[in-house]
Amino acid sequence: MKQKSKRIIIKDRHKQLLSLIKDSWFKLFLAMLCMLVMAAANSAIPFLIKPVVDDIFINKDIAMLKLIPFAVIIIYFSLGSAMYGQEYLMNYVGQDIIRRLRNSLYGKIQDLPLSFFHKEKTGVLISRITNDVNIIKTMVSTAVTGSLRDCFTIIGLTTVIFYRDWKMALFAFIVLPVAFFPIVWLGRRVRKVTTGTQESMAELTSFLHETFAGNKIVKAFGMEEYEKHRFFKETLNLFKLELKAVAAKALSSPIMEFLGGIGIAFVIWYGGSQVIAGTSSPGTFFSFMGAVLMLYGPVKKLSKLNNVVQQGLAATDRIYDILEKESDIIEQKNPVAIKSGSHRVIFRNVFFKYDDQMVLKNINLDVRPGEILALVGMSGGGKTSLVNLIPRFYDVSKGAVLIDGTDIRQTSISSLRKQIAMVTQEPILFNDTIRNNIAYGNRNALNEDIERAAKAAYGYDFIQSFPDKFDTKIGELGSRLSGGEKQRICIARALLKDAPILMLDEATSSLDTESEMLVQKALENLMKGRTTFVIAHRLSTIGYANRIVVIIKGKIVEEGKHEELISLKKEYYKLYQSQFSNDKNVV
Repeated sequence: MKQKSKRIIIKDRHKQLLSLIKDSWFKLFLAMLCMLVMAAANSAIPFLIKPVVDDIFINKDIAMLKLIPFAVIIIYFSLGSAMYGQEYLMNYVGQDIIRRLRNSLYGKIQDLPLSFFHKEKTGVLISRITNDVNIIKTMVSTAVTGSLRDCFTIIGLTTVIFYRDWKMALFAFIVLPVAFFPIVWLGRRVRKVTTGTQESMAELTSFLHETFAGNKIVKAFGMEEYEKHRFFKETLNLFKLELKAVAAKALSSPIMEFLGGIGIAFVIWYGGSQVIAGTSSPGTFFSFMGAVLMLYGPVKKLSKLNNVVQQGLAATDRIYDILEKESDIIEQKNPVAIKSGSHRVIFRNVFFKYDDQMVLKNINLDVRPGEILALVGMSGGGKTSLVNLIPRFYDVSKGAVLIDGTDIRQTSISSLRKQIAMVTQEPILFNDTIRNNIAYGNRNALNEDIERAAKAAYGYDFIQSFPDKFDTKIGELGSRLSGGEKQRICIARALLKDAPILMLDEATSSLDTESEMLVQKALENLMKGRTTFVIAHRLSTIGYANRIVVIIKGKIVEEGKHEELISLKKEYYKLYQSQFSNDKNVV
């Protein structure tokens, strides 16, 4: 049953790919007309051999001598024009299909939940969009084109062969069914090996992404030789898989060559004997022989194209593994739109499980509009997981998160996330201008608003120090900026979005003292009038909090103001002592 179900899924995927091809039916129709012209021209060439030999060389017909060269010029002009037309049109169709497939794949990946990105390697996803889609492009623009063109040519040449001598044609075609079985077997082998090759290429892409992004650490720890050895190991594995694919693909041509040779040998023996016996003319024989020789060419190409198709189908399966993936964050059919304004956030008996581990247990919180709530506790206690439930990066396993009394699972995801701004511990910026990074959540913002946000985030002065000011490109992940500068750009971005709910995930933990002071001032501007969740690394940074919640091993163990929690001398007191008494920064 499982095997049958798998076959049905694969068949459906191939149908979807064909439906993409059908969308360009008019250009396909024109391309097929061009292919028909090509097939007719290719078939006319061996057809003309008989009058050339019999009428010109044997009968010395002057009229045919004048007519046939003119006909040959017309045939080859038609052939060249049709070749250009089908090449351009089929590549247009192929490139358009790949563009749409790539867009669908990227769109699907962007729509998948955060948990998907935590489980998948970035390099593997990049490989799906680049390498796998390129393989499908080759299949569509080359294999589909070649198979249609060669099929039309085979039909045309077969017509010529049977017209010239149907008995000899039957013997010449005996070898084709014999060749069919090994070609099919080899095609399956190629598809299996190609899947392994594509997976290996994805791993290699992932490896390159990690080592290039982390090159500073590689150099700092003197691990260049180690990483080279790992890379060489990956390329050796890819090399072995590629050789297996080559071995399987290379066998198809020799098989077709040998079987084609048997057919041609028979044609020479049988046709030659007929000419000697006087039952057939030399022109008929050479015309038949020319058509057979031209026929085996497209037949051999079809056997090679089968390998390309199998590679493309393997890539199709890998792409549709992503396209068919269901998100576990499901929006209701008629969701409630959250209106802009101050919001009250309630966690009611919330449990959250990540994989098989229960991360949050029976969380109950009521955060009032405009309240600043600080979350503290040991690393890995569940603080980040808790705030990640608010924008529905994950869904609760049990219980509910409510905004203004409405379960967020009943709201539209877009309206929910419009209410939330976020500043994370690791500043995430894009290789674009400072202006566009600040306006990332508000693309229609005016220049005055962008500058006002930069000033409120204490970033305006350092931005003005750049020659291109707000139009300065900041490099990949903001590599041209310092840690404090990057964080202030992130704060300006959150300010410009002007969302009523704010999430600060250890936003100052990785900064030096001077940068932290500036960022802390910027954060104070950002938090004004917003319902704010602050994940605190340094307890010295949460003096402004209206309430502090201590989370240990997924549970709320203490709750209150700083002085109240200190007087209890329990978990918060221990954290405070570990930082201020021993001068340690461990939370």
